[in-house]
Amino acid sequence: MTAAMGKLRAMIPRWARDYHRGKVPGDLTAGLVVAMLLVPQSMAYAALAGLPPHIGLYASVLPLVAYALAGSSAVLAVGPVAVVALMTGSALEQIAEPGSVEYIAAAATLALISGAMLLAAGLVRLGALANFLSHPVISGFTSGAAVVIIVSQLGPLLGLQVDKGPAAAMLVSIGRGITDVDSRTAAMALSALMLLWLARPTVPALLRRLGLPGHAASLLAKLTPMVIVLAGTALVASTGWHQQGLAVAGELPDGLPAAALPTLEWPLVTALLLPALLISILGFMESVSVASALARKRREHVEADAELRGLGLANLGGGITGAMPVTGGFSRTAVNADAGAGSPLAGVITAGIIALVLLFATDLFATLPMAVLAAIIIVAVTPLIDIQGLRRLWSYDRADALAMGATAAGVILLGVEAGIATGVVFSLGVVVWRASHPHIAEVGQVPGTEHFRNICRHRVNTRDGLLMLRVDENLFFGNAEAVASSIQQSLRGRQPSVSDLVLIMSSVSHIDATALETLEALQRTLADNAVRLHLAEVKGPVMDRLEGTHFLRELDGQVWLSSQAAFAGLPGHLQPQS
Repeated sequence: MTAAMGKLRAMIPRWARDYHRGKVPGDLTAGLVVAMLLVPQSMAYAALAGLPPHIGLYASVLPLVAYALAGSSAVLAVGPVAVVALMTGSALEQIAEPGSVEYIAAAATLALISGAMLLAAGLVRLGALANFLSHPVISGFTSGAAVVIIVSQLGPLLGLQVDKGPAAAMLVSIGRGITDVDSRTAAMALSALMLLWLARPTVPALLRRLGLPGHAASLLAKLTPMVIVLAGTALVASTGWHQQGLAVAGELPDGLPAAALPTLEWPLVTALLLPALLISILGFMESVSVASALARKRREHVEADAELRGLGLANLGGGITGAMPVTGGFSRTAVNADAGAGSPLAGVITAGIIALVLLFATDLFATLPMAVLAAIIIVAVTPLIDIQGLRRLWSYDRADALAMGATAAGVILLGVEAGIATGVVFSLGVVVWRASHPHIAEVGQVPGTEHFRNICRHRVNTRDGLLMLRVDENLFFGNAEAVASSIQQSLRGRQPSVSDLVLIMSSVSHIDATALETLEALQRTLADNAVRLHLAEVKGPVMDRLEGTHFLRELDGQVWLSSQAAFAGLPGHLQPQS
Protein backbone atom coordinates (compact mmCIF):
# COMPACT_ATOMS: atom_id res chain seq x y z
CA MET A 1 0.00 0.00 0.00
CA THR A 2 2.82 2.37 0.91
CA ALA A 3 4.64 1.63 -2.36
CA ALA A 4 1.45 2.28 -4.34
CA MET A 5 0.93 5.60 -2.54
CA GLY A 6 4.53 6.52 -3.27
CA LYS A 7 4.08 5.85 -6.98
CA LEU A 8 0.85 7.86 -7.00
CA ARG A 9 2.56 10.76 -5.26
CA ALA A 10 5.42 10.64 -7.77
CA MET A 11 2.90 11.19 -10.58
CA ILE A 12 1.74 14.45 -9.00
CA PRO A 13 3.69 17.52 -10.23
CA ARG A 14 6.29 18.69 -7.74
CA TRP A 15 4.71 22.13 -7.38
CA ALA A 16 1.37 20.51 -6.48
CA ARG A 17 2.98 18.26 -3.83
CA ASP A 18 4.49 21.30 -2.12
CA TYR A 19 1.52 23.62 -2.62
CA HIS A 20 0.16 25.59 0.33
CA ARG A 21 -2.74 27.95 0.94
CA GLY A 22 -0.52 30.99 1.04
CA LYS A 23 -0.11 30.83 -2.75
CA VAL A 24 -3.84 30.78 -3.51
CA PRO A 25 -4.54 34.56 -3.54
CA GLY A 26 -1.59 35.27 -5.83
CA ASP A 27 -2.46 32.43 -8.21
CA LEU A 28 -6.11 33.51 -8.40
CA THR A 29 -5.18 37.13 -9.11
CA ALA A 30 -2.55 36.20 -11.68
CA GLY A 31 -4.85 33.70 -13.39
CA LEU A 32 -7.58 36.31 -13.78
CA VAL A 33 -5.27 39.11 -14.94
CA VAL A 34 -3.44 36.94 -17.48
CA ALA A 35 -6.77 35.60 -18.81
CA MET A 36 -7.97 39.14 -19.47
CA LEU A 37 -4.72 39.82 -21.32
CA LEU A 38 -4.70 36.49 -23.12
CA VAL A 39 -8.20 36.70 -24.61
CA PRO A 40 -7.38 39.54 -27.05
CA GLN A 41 -3.78 38.40 -27.58
CA SER A 42 -4.71 34.81 -28.39
CA MET A 43 -7.29 35.90 -30.96
CA ALA A 44 -4.86 38.41 -32.43
CA TYR A 45 -2.03 35.88 -32.76
CA ALA A 46 -4.37 33.34 -34.33
CA ALA A 47 -5.27 35.97 -36.92
CA LEU A 48 -1.55 36.67 -37.42
CA ALA A 49 -1.06 32.97 -38.20
CA GLY A 50 -3.88 33.11 -40.77
CA LEU A 51 -6.26 31.19 -38.49
CA PRO A 52 -9.76 32.05 -37.22
CA PRO A 53 -9.60 33.93 -33.89
CA HIS A 54 -11.21 31.12 -31.90
CA ILE A 55 -8.21 28.87 -32.64
CA GLY A 56 -6.16 31.16 -30.41
CA LEU A 57 -8.67 30.60 -27.61
CA TYR A 58 -8.44 26.83 -28.16
CA ALA A 59 -4.66 27.16 -27.78
CA SER A 60 -5.21 28.80 -24.38
CA VAL A 61 -7.08 25.99 -22.61
CA LEU A 62 -5.66 22.45 -22.65
CA PRO A 63 -2.07 23.54 -23.47
CA LEU A 64 -1.94 25.60 -20.25
CA VAL A 65 -3.21 22.68 -18.16
CA ALA A 66 -0.83 20.25 -19.89
CA TYR A 67 2.18 22.50 -19.22
CA ALA A 68 1.32 22.56 -15.52
CA LEU A 69 1.72 18.77 -15.40
CA ALA A 70 5.42 18.78 -16.26
CA GLY A 71 6.84 22.32 -16.50
CA SER A 72 9.24 23.56 -13.82
CA SER A 73 8.62 27.32 -13.96
CA ALA A 74 6.27 28.77 -11.38
CA VAL A 75 5.38 31.78 -13.53
CA LEU A 76 5.79 30.92 -17.22
CA ALA A 77 2.59 31.90 -19.08
CA VAL A 78 2.11 29.49 -21.98
CA GLY A 79 -0.08 30.21 -25.00
CA PRO A 80 0.03 31.69 -28.50
CA VAL A 81 2.87 34.17 -29.07
CA ALA A 82 3.59 36.52 -31.94
CA VAL A 83 6.84 35.03 -33.28
CA VAL A 84 5.56 31.44 -33.23
CA ALA A 85 2.33 32.63 -34.87
CA LEU A 86 4.37 34.23 -37.65
CA MET A 87 6.36 31.02 -38.13
CA THR A 88 3.14 28.99 -38.14
CA GLY A 89 1.63 31.16 -40.86
CA SER A 90 4.86 31.07 -42.86
CA ALA A 91 4.87 27.27 -42.76
CA LEU A 92 1.17 26.74 -43.50
CA GLU A 93 0.69 29.24 -46.31
CA GLN A 94 2.73 26.91 -48.54
CA ILE A 95 0.28 24.09 -47.84
CA ALA A 96 -3.26 25.48 -47.94
CA GLU A 97 -5.32 28.64 -48.20
CA PRO A 98 -5.25 30.62 -44.92
CA GLY A 99 -8.43 30.06 -42.93
CA SER A 100 -9.48 26.98 -44.90
CA VAL A 101 -10.37 23.67 -43.26
CA GLU A 102 -7.12 22.15 -44.55
CA TYR A 103 -5.14 25.09 -43.18
CA ILE A 104 -6.70 24.77 -39.71
CA ALA A 105 -6.08 21.02 -39.68
CA ALA A 106 -2.46 21.57 -40.73
CA ALA A 107 -1.99 24.00 -37.82
CA ALA A 108 -3.11 21.31 -35.37
CA THR A 109 -0.79 18.81 -37.06
CA LEU A 110 2.08 21.28 -36.75
CA ALA A 111 1.38 21.68 -33.02
CA LEU A 112 1.25 17.89 -32.61
CA ILE A 113 4.59 17.35 -34.40
CA SER A 114 6.23 20.16 -32.44
CA GLY A 115 4.89 18.73 -29.19
CA ALA A 116 6.21 15.27 -30.03
CA MET A 117 9.66 16.71 -30.81
CA LEU A 118 9.80 18.72 -27.59
CA LEU A 119 8.56 15.85 -25.42
CA ALA A 120 11.04 13.41 -26.98
CA ALA A 121 13.88 15.90 -26.44
CA GLY A 122 12.84 16.31 -22.81
CA LEU A 123 12.66 12.57 -22.20
CA VAL A 124 16.21 12.04 -23.51
CA ARG A 125 17.40 15.16 -21.66
CA LEU A 126 18.38 17.47 -24.49
CA GLY A 127 17.94 20.62 -22.44
CA ALA A 128 21.30 21.79 -23.77
CA LEU A 129 19.33 22.78 -26.88
CA ALA A 130 18.97 26.09 -25.06
CA ASN A 131 22.54 26.82 -26.22
CA PHE A 132 21.98 25.71 -29.81
CA LEU A 133 21.68 29.24 -31.18
CA SER A 134 23.68 32.24 -30.01
CA HIS A 135 21.96 35.17 -28.35
CA PRO A 136 22.74 37.54 -31.26
CA VAL A 137 21.01 35.12 -33.69
CA ILE A 138 17.96 34.80 -31.44
CA SER A 139 17.79 38.55 -30.88
CA GLY A 140 18.25 39.20 -34.60
CA PHE A 141 15.52 36.70 -35.43
CA THR A 142 13.01 38.18 -32.99
CA SER A 143 13.84 41.71 -34.14
CA GLY A 144 13.43 40.78 -37.80
CA ALA A 145 10.28 38.79 -37.06
CA ALA A 146 8.82 41.79 -35.21
CA VAL A 147 9.40 43.98 -38.27
CA VAL A 148 7.76 41.37 -40.52
CA ILE A 149 4.81 41.08 -38.12
CA ILE A 150 4.30 44.85 -38.04
CA VAL A 151 4.42 45.07 -41.83
CA SER A 152 2.02 42.12 -42.13
CA GLN A 153 -0.50 43.95 -39.93
CA LEU A 154 -0.51 47.11 -42.03
CA GLY A 155 -3.04 45.44 -44.35
CA PRO A 156 -5.68 44.78 -41.65
CA LEU A 157 -4.78 48.13 -40.12
CA LEU A 158 -5.67 49.97 -43.34
CA GLY A 159 -8.35 47.62 -44.67
CA LEU A 160 -6.16 46.37 -47.53
CA GLN A 161 -5.55 42.93 -49.00
CA VAL A 162 -1.79 42.32 -48.85
CA ASP A 163 0.21 39.66 -50.70
CA LYS A 164 1.96 37.18 -48.42
CA GLY A 165 5.74 36.94 -48.44
CA PRO A 166 8.81 38.73 -47.02
CA ALA A 167 8.37 42.21 -45.59
CA ALA A 168 9.67 43.91 -48.73
CA ALA A 169 7.08 42.13 -50.90
CA MET A 170 4.30 43.07 -48.49
CA LEU A 171 5.37 46.72 -48.51
CA VAL A 172 5.28 46.74 -52.32
CA SER A 173 1.77 45.26 -52.20
CA ILE A 174 0.66 47.90 -49.68
CA GLY A 175 2.12 50.66 -51.86
CA ARG A 176 0.17 49.46 -54.86
CA GLY A 177 -3.11 49.44 -52.97
CA ILE A 178 -2.62 52.56 -50.89
CA THR A 179 -5.38 54.38 -52.75
CA ASP A 180 -7.86 51.72 -51.63
CA VAL A 181 -7.41 52.37 -47.91
CA ASP A 182 -10.68 52.02 -45.99
CA SER A 183 -10.97 55.24 -44.01
CA ARG A 184 -13.25 53.77 -41.33
CA THR A 185 -10.91 50.83 -40.72
CA ALA A 186 -7.84 53.06 -40.66
CA ALA A 187 -9.46 55.52 -38.25
CA MET A 188 -10.47 52.75 -35.85
CA ALA A 189 -7.04 51.10 -36.03
CA LEU A 190 -5.13 54.34 -35.50
CA SER A 191 -7.39 55.23 -32.57
CA ALA A 192 -6.70 51.82 -31.01
CA LEU A 193 -2.97 52.28 -31.58
CA MET A 194 -2.94 55.69 -29.93
CA LEU A 195 -4.96 54.45 -26.97
CA LEU A 196 -2.69 51.46 -26.49
CA TRP A 197 0.46 53.58 -26.66
CA LEU A 198 -0.90 56.35 -24.42
CA ALA A 199 -2.26 53.83 -21.92
CA ARG A 200 1.23 52.72 -20.92
CA PRO A 201 2.20 55.93 -19.09
CA THR A 202 -1.25 57.49 -18.65
CA VAL A 203 -3.45 54.76 -17.18
CA PRO A 204 -1.15 53.78 -14.28
CA ALA A 205 -0.70 57.45 -13.36
CA LEU A 206 -4.45 58.06 -13.50
CA LEU A 207 -5.21 55.01 -11.36
CA ARG A 208 -2.62 56.09 -8.80
CA ARG A 209 -4.30 59.50 -8.57
CA LEU A 210 -7.56 57.69 -7.87
CA GLY A 211 -5.91 56.09 -4.86
CA LEU A 212 -4.79 52.69 -6.15
CA PRO A 213 -1.35 51.44 -5.03
CA GLY A 214 1.33 51.64 -7.69
CA HIS A 215 1.58 47.87 -8.22
CA ALA A 216 -2.19 47.44 -8.60
CA ALA A 217 -2.37 50.41 -10.96
CA SER A 218 0.36 48.95 -13.14
CA LEU A 219 -1.41 45.58 -13.29
CA LEU A 220 -4.78 47.05 -14.18
CA ALA A 221 -3.13 49.08 -16.92
CA LYS A 222 -2.10 45.78 -18.54
CA LEU A 223 -5.79 45.08 -19.16
CA THR A 224 -6.10 48.03 -21.55
CA PRO A 225 -6.10 45.74 -24.63
CA MET A 226 -9.15 43.88 -23.30
CA VAL A 227 -10.96 47.17 -22.61
CA ILE A 228 -10.21 48.40 -26.14
CA VAL A 229 -11.37 45.08 -27.62
CA LEU A 230 -14.68 45.29 -25.78
CA ALA A 231 -15.10 48.98 -26.64
CA GLY A 232 -14.35 48.40 -30.32
CA THR A 233 -16.68 45.40 -30.44
CA ALA A 234 -19.49 47.38 -28.83
CA LEU A 235 -18.94 50.33 -31.19
CA VAL A 236 -19.14 48.16 -34.30
CA ALA A 237 -22.20 46.31 -32.99
CA SER A 238 -24.03 49.56 -32.27
CA THR A 239 -23.16 51.24 -35.58
CA GLY A 240 -23.55 48.24 -37.85
CA TRP A 241 -20.22 48.98 -39.55
CA HIS A 242 -19.59 45.28 -39.99
CA GLN A 243 -22.55 45.21 -42.35
CA GLN A 244 -20.90 47.95 -44.40
CA GLY A 245 -17.71 46.04 -45.12
CA LEU A 246 -15.65 46.53 -41.94
CA ALA A 247 -13.66 43.34 -41.29
CA VAL A 248 -14.64 41.66 -38.02
CA ALA A 249 -13.93 38.35 -36.31
CA GLY A 250 -17.40 37.02 -37.18
CA GLU A 251 -19.34 34.36 -35.37
CA LEU A 252 -17.12 32.25 -33.13
CA PRO A 253 -18.10 28.65 -32.39
CA ASP A 254 -19.15 28.28 -28.79
CA GLY A 255 -18.19 25.39 -26.57
CA LEU A 256 -14.91 23.69 -25.77
CA PRO A 257 -12.83 22.15 -28.56
CA ALA A 258 -13.33 18.46 -29.15
CA ALA A 259 -10.33 16.23 -28.53
CA ALA A 260 -9.24 14.30 -31.62
CA LEU A 261 -6.01 13.48 -33.41
CA PRO A 262 -5.46 15.69 -36.46
CA THR A 263 -4.86 14.20 -39.87
CA LEU A 264 -1.41 12.62 -40.09
CA GLU A 265 -0.96 12.15 -43.81
CA TRP A 266 2.68 11.42 -44.61
CA PRO A 267 3.16 14.16 -47.27
CA LEU A 268 1.79 16.74 -44.83
CA VAL A 269 3.94 15.46 -41.98
CA THR A 270 7.14 15.56 -44.05
CA ALA A 271 6.32 19.09 -45.25
CA LEU A 272 5.92 20.25 -41.64
CA LEU A 273 8.96 18.53 -40.09
CA LEU A 274 11.43 21.39 -40.64
CA PRO A 275 9.00 24.17 -39.61
CA ALA A 276 8.04 22.13 -36.53
CA LEU A 277 11.72 21.72 -35.62
CA LEU A 278 12.40 25.45 -35.94
CA ILE A 279 9.27 26.33 -33.97
CA SER A 280 10.25 23.82 -31.28
CA ILE A 281 13.80 25.13 -30.93
CA LEU A 282 12.97 28.83 -30.99
CA GLY A 283 9.85 28.43 -28.88
CA PHE A 284 11.76 26.45 -26.27
CA MET A 285 14.62 28.95 -26.16
CA GLU A 286 12.22 31.88 -25.83
CA SER A 287 10.40 30.11 -23.00
CA VAL A 288 13.42 28.91 -21.08
CA SER A 289 15.18 32.28 -21.34
CA VAL A 290 12.28 34.27 -19.88
CA ALA A 291 11.51 31.56 -17.30
CA SER A 292 15.16 31.43 -16.19
CA ALA A 293 15.43 35.22 -15.97
CA LEU A 294 12.42 35.45 -13.66
CA ALA A 295 13.49 32.39 -11.69
CA ARG A 296 16.83 34.04 -10.90
CA LYS A 297 15.02 37.10 -9.56
CA ARG A 298 12.80 34.89 -7.42
CA ARG A 299 15.71 32.64 -6.33
CA GLU A 300 14.03 29.65 -7.95
CA HIS A 301 15.29 27.03 -10.38
CA VAL A 302 14.11 26.19 -13.89
CA GLU A 303 15.01 22.76 -15.25
CA ALA A 304 15.53 22.87 -19.01
CA ASP A 305 14.56 19.22 -19.53
CA ALA A 306 11.34 19.71 -17.57
CA GLU A 307 10.56 22.76 -19.70
CA LEU A 308 10.99 20.64 -22.81
CA ARG A 309 8.55 18.09 -21.42
CA GLY A 310 6.09 20.75 -20.29
CA LEU A 311 6.10 22.55 -23.63
CA GLY A 312 5.90 19.19 -25.40
CA LEU A 313 2.75 18.24 -23.49
CA ALA A 314 1.33 21.74 -24.07
CA ASN A 315 1.73 21.44 -27.83
CA LEU A 316 0.42 17.89 -27.86
CA GLY A 317 -2.61 19.22 -26.03
CA GLY A 318 -2.97 21.94 -28.63
CA GLY A 319 -2.63 19.42 -31.43
CA ILE A 320 -5.42 17.15 -30.20
CA THR A 321 -7.79 20.07 -29.59
CA GLY A 322 -7.42 21.65 -33.02
CA ALA A 323 -5.23 24.53 -31.83
CA MET A 324 -1.91 26.03 -32.96
CA PRO A 325 1.66 25.77 -31.63
CA VAL A 326 2.25 27.51 -28.30
CA THR A 327 5.15 28.52 -26.11
CA GLY A 328 5.89 30.83 -23.18
CA GLY A 329 5.44 34.54 -23.85
CA PHE A 330 7.65 37.36 -22.54
CA SER A 331 4.98 39.96 -21.75
CA ARG A 332 2.37 37.59 -20.30
CA THR A 333 4.96 35.85 -18.12
CA ALA A 334 6.08 39.19 -16.71
CA VAL A 335 2.46 40.11 -15.99
CA ASN A 336 1.88 36.69 -14.41
CA ALA A 337 4.84 37.18 -12.09
CA ASP A 338 3.87 40.77 -11.23
CA ALA A 339 0.32 39.65 -10.45
CA GLY A 340 1.61 37.30 -7.77
CA ALA A 341 1.69 33.88 -9.44
CA GLY A 342 3.30 31.35 -7.14
CA SER A 343 2.81 28.16 -9.12
CA PRO A 344 1.55 26.78 -12.46
CA LEU A 345 -1.92 26.74 -10.88
CA ALA A 346 -2.20 30.34 -12.09
CA GLY A 347 -2.02 29.02 -15.66
CA VAL A 348 -4.68 26.41 -14.89
CA ILE A 349 -6.94 29.17 -13.57
CA THR A 350 -6.29 31.18 -16.74
CA ALA A 351 -7.27 28.15 -18.81
CA GLY A 352 -10.46 27.76 -16.78
CA ILE A 353 -11.45 31.37 -17.46
CA ILE A 354 -10.74 31.01 -21.18
CA ALA A 355 -12.89 27.86 -21.14
CA LEU A 356 -15.74 29.86 -19.62
CA VAL A 357 -15.33 32.46 -22.38
CA LEU A 358 -15.60 29.69 -24.99
CA LEU A 359 -18.67 28.25 -23.29
CA PHE A 360 -20.62 31.41 -22.58
CA ALA A 361 -19.10 34.56 -24.08
CA THR A 362 -18.09 33.95 -27.70
CA ASP A 363 -21.03 36.04 -28.90
CA LEU A 364 -19.36 39.09 -27.36
CA PHE A 365 -16.62 38.98 -29.99
CA ALA A 366 -18.65 38.48 -33.16
CA THR A 367 -18.23 42.16 -34.10
CA LEU A 368 -14.62 42.43 -32.91
CA PRO A 369 -12.82 44.58 -35.53
CA MET A 370 -9.79 42.91 -37.06
CA ALA A 371 -8.17 46.34 -37.19
CA VAL A 372 -8.16 46.43 -33.38
CA LEU A 373 -6.46 43.02 -33.26
CA ALA A 374 -3.85 44.34 -35.71
CA ALA A 375 -3.21 47.31 -33.43
CA ILE A 376 -2.81 45.01 -30.42
CA ILE A 377 -0.28 42.88 -32.31
CA ILE A 378 1.77 45.90 -33.41
CA VAL A 379 1.96 47.33 -29.91
CA ALA A 380 2.83 43.91 -28.45
CA VAL A 381 5.72 43.13 -30.83
CA THR A 382 7.32 46.56 -31.15
CA PRO A 383 9.45 46.08 -27.98
CA LEU A 384 10.95 42.96 -29.60
CA ILE A 385 12.92 45.17 -32.03
CA ASP A 386 16.17 45.29 -30.07
CA ILE A 387 17.96 48.38 -31.36
CA GLN A 388 19.67 48.97 -28.03
CA GLY A 389 20.97 45.39 -28.02
CA LEU A 390 22.45 45.89 -31.49
CA ARG A 391 24.23 49.04 -30.30
CA ARG A 392 25.69 47.23 -27.28
CA LEU A 393 26.90 44.38 -29.46
CA TRP A 394 28.44 46.79 -31.96
CA SER A 395 30.45 48.48 -29.23
CA TYR A 396 31.60 45.15 -27.73
CA ASP A 397 31.85 42.60 -30.57
CA ARG A 398 31.15 43.69 -34.12
CA ALA A 399 31.13 40.14 -35.43
CA ASP A 400 28.21 39.28 -33.12
CA ALA A 401 26.52 42.53 -34.08
CA LEU A 402 26.85 41.60 -37.74
CA ALA A 403 25.41 38.14 -36.99
CA MET A 404 22.42 39.79 -35.32
CA GLY A 405 21.98 42.23 -38.21
CA ALA A 406 22.37 39.50 -40.84
CA THR A 407 19.72 37.36 -39.13
CA ALA A 408 17.27 40.26 -38.88
CA ALA A 409 17.89 41.27 -42.50
CA GLY A 410 17.48 37.66 -43.64
CA VAL A 411 14.11 37.35 -41.90
CA ILE A 412 12.91 40.67 -43.30
CA LEU A 413 14.14 40.20 -46.87
CA LEU A 414 14.06 36.43 -47.36
CA GLY A 415 11.57 35.02 -44.87
CA VAL A 416 11.57 33.15 -41.58
CA GLU A 417 13.46 29.94 -42.42
CA ALA A 418 15.97 31.65 -44.69
CA GLY A 419 16.58 34.30 -42.03
CA ILE A 420 17.35 31.71 -39.37
CA ALA A 421 19.64 29.87 -41.78
CA THR A 422 21.44 33.13 -42.58
CA GLY A 423 22.06 33.83 -38.91
CA VAL A 424 23.26 30.30 -38.13
CA VAL A 425 25.60 30.21 -41.14
CA PHE A 426 26.97 33.66 -40.30
CA SER A 427 27.55 32.71 -36.64
CA LEU A 428 29.26 29.46 -37.58
CA GLY A 429 31.38 31.37 -40.07
CA VAL A 430 32.49 33.75 -37.32
CA VAL A 431 33.39 30.82 -35.05
CA VAL A 432 35.39 29.13 -37.82
CA TRP A 433 37.17 32.37 -38.74
CA ARG A 434 38.13 33.05 -35.12
CA ALA A 435 39.36 29.50 -34.59
CA SER A 436 41.38 29.64 -37.80
CA HIS A 437 43.10 32.88 -36.76
CA PRO A 438 44.26 32.11 -33.20
CA HIS A 439 45.93 34.66 -31.00
CA ILE A 440 49.65 33.97 -30.49
CA ALA A 441 51.51 36.18 -28.04
CA GLU A 442 55.21 36.60 -27.35
CA VAL A 443 55.55 36.57 -23.58
CA GLY A 444 58.12 37.47 -20.97
CA GLN A 445 58.54 37.21 -17.22
CA VAL A 446 56.88 39.81 -15.01
CA PRO A 447 59.81 41.03 -12.82
CA GLY A 448 59.92 39.43 -9.39
CA THR A 449 57.24 36.82 -10.23
CA GLU A 450 56.77 33.53 -12.06
CA HIS A 451 54.01 35.03 -14.24
CA PHE A 452 54.46 35.44 -17.98
CA ARG A 453 52.59 38.07 -19.94
CA ASN A 454 52.38 39.57 -23.43
CA ILE A 455 55.40 41.78 -24.10
CA CYS A 456 53.16 44.26 -25.92
CA ARG A 457 50.95 44.79 -22.87
CA HIS A 458 53.31 44.52 -19.89
CA ARG A 459 56.79 45.45 -18.77
CA VAL A 460 58.51 42.06 -18.68
CA ASN A 461 61.94 40.42 -18.82
CA THR A 462 63.06 38.33 -21.80
CA ARG A 463 66.28 36.52 -22.73
CA ASP A 464 68.26 37.05 -25.88
CA GLY A 465 68.38 33.80 -27.84
CA LEU A 466 65.06 32.67 -26.30
CA LEU A 467 61.63 33.23 -27.89
CA MET A 468 58.57 32.26 -25.83
CA LEU A 469 55.22 32.13 -27.66
CA ARG A 470 51.85 31.35 -26.06
CA VAL A 471 49.28 29.70 -28.35
CA ASP A 472 45.75 30.69 -27.27
CA GLU A 473 43.70 28.13 -29.20
CA ASN A 474 43.37 24.40 -29.80
CA LEU A 475 45.39 23.22 -32.77
CA PHE A 476 43.41 21.62 -35.59
CA PHE A 477 43.38 21.35 -39.35
CA GLY A 478 41.69 24.73 -39.73
CA ASN A 479 44.39 26.77 -38.01
CA ALA A 480 47.54 24.63 -38.10
CA GLU A 481 49.12 26.41 -41.07
CA ALA A 482 48.17 29.83 -39.68
CA VAL A 483 49.87 28.98 -36.39
CA ALA A 484 53.01 27.73 -38.15
CA SER A 485 53.15 30.87 -40.32
CA SER A 486 52.73 33.12 -37.28
CA ILE A 487 55.54 31.31 -35.45
CA GLN A 488 57.89 31.62 -38.42
CA GLN A 489 57.05 35.30 -38.77
CA SER A 490 57.92 35.87 -35.10
CA LEU A 491 61.21 34.06 -35.64
CA ARG A 492 62.08 36.15 -38.69
CA GLY A 493 61.75 39.27 -36.55
CA ARG A 494 64.35 37.93 -34.10
CA GLN A 495 66.72 35.85 -36.24
CA PRO A 496 69.57 35.01 -36.29
CA SER A 497 69.73 35.58 -32.51
CA VAL A 498 67.14 32.95 -31.50
CA SER A 499 68.49 29.53 -30.57
CA ASP A 500 65.55 28.24 -28.51
CA LEU A 501 61.81 28.51 -29.18
CA VAL A 502 59.30 27.63 -26.42
CA LEU A 503 55.64 27.05 -27.31
CA ILE A 504 53.52 27.58 -24.19
CA MET A 505 50.53 25.22 -24.51
CA SER A 506 48.50 26.20 -21.45
CA SER A 507 45.48 27.09 -23.63
CA VAL A 508 45.73 24.06 -25.92
CA SER A 509 43.34 21.24 -25.04
CA HIS A 510 43.52 19.29 -28.29
CA ILE A 511 45.94 18.73 -31.18
CA ASP A 512 44.50 16.85 -34.14
CA ALA A 513 46.43 14.74 -36.67
CA THR A 514 46.81 17.56 -39.19
CA ALA A 515 48.15 19.94 -36.57
CA LEU A 516 50.57 17.26 -35.36
CA GLU A 517 51.95 16.86 -38.89
CA THR A 518 52.31 20.64 -39.09
CA LEU A 519 54.28 20.65 -35.81
CA GLU A 520 56.55 17.91 -37.18
CA ALA A 521 57.20 20.00 -40.30
CA LEU A 522 57.84 23.05 -38.12
CA GLN A 523 60.30 21.03 -36.01
CA ARG A 524 62.28 20.06 -39.14
CA THR A 525 62.34 23.64 -40.41
CA LEU A 526 63.56 24.94 -37.05
CA ALA A 527 66.28 22.24 -36.88
CA ASP A 528 67.54 23.27 -40.31
CA ASN A 529 67.91 26.79 -38.91
CA ALA A 530 69.66 25.66 -35.69
CA VAL A 531 66.68 26.49 -33.50
CA ARG A 532 65.62 24.04 -30.81
CA LEU A 533 61.86 23.62 -30.25
CA HIS A 534 60.54 23.24 -26.69
CA LEU A 535 57.06 22.83 -25.21
CA ALA A 536 55.84 24.14 -21.86
CA GLU A 537 52.71 23.72 -19.71
CA VAL A 538 51.32 20.87 -21.84
CA LYS A 539 48.02 19.62 -20.44
CA GLY A 540 47.82 16.00 -19.33
CA PRO A 541 45.32 14.77 -21.97
CA VAL A 542 47.36 16.45 -24.72
CA MET A 543 50.57 14.93 -23.39
CA ASP A 544 48.95 11.50 -23.28
CA ARG A 545 48.22 11.74 -27.02
CA LEU A 546 51.71 13.04 -27.83
CA GLU A 547 53.46 10.23 -25.98
CA GLY A 548 55.01 7.80 -28.44
CA THR A 549 54.53 10.06 -31.48
CA HIS A 550 57.33 10.72 -33.96
CA PHE A 551 57.08 14.43 -33.13
CA LEU A 552 57.88 13.95 -29.45
CA ARG A 553 60.65 11.41 -30.14
CA GLU A 554 62.38 13.78 -32.59
CA LEU A 555 61.86 16.93 -30.48
CA ASP A 556 65.22 18.79 -30.29
CA GLY A 557 64.31 20.54 -27.08
CA GLN A 558 62.32 19.25 -24.15
CA VAL A 559 58.90 19.48 -22.51
CA TRP A 560 59.02 21.87 -19.54
CA LEU A 561 56.59 21.68 -16.65
CA SER A 562 56.16 25.44 -16.52
CA SER A 563 57.09 28.59 -18.39
CA GLN A 564 59.22 29.66 -15.43
CA ALA A 565 61.18 26.39 -15.58
CA ALA A 566 61.89 26.91 -19.28
CA PHE A 567 62.82 30.57 -18.76
CA ALA A 568 65.21 29.71 -15.94
CA GLY A 569 66.67 26.56 -17.51
CA LEU A 570 67.45 27.79 -21.01
CA PRO A 571 70.52 29.92 -21.83
CA GLY A 572 70.47 33.58 -22.72
CA HIS A 573 71.20 36.95 -21.12
CA LEU A 574 68.37 38.67 -19.29
CA GLN A 575 66.87 41.54 -21.27
CA PRO A 576 64.65 43.85 -19.15
CA GLN A 577 61.91 45.47 -21.25
CA SER A 578 61.40 49.19 -21.01
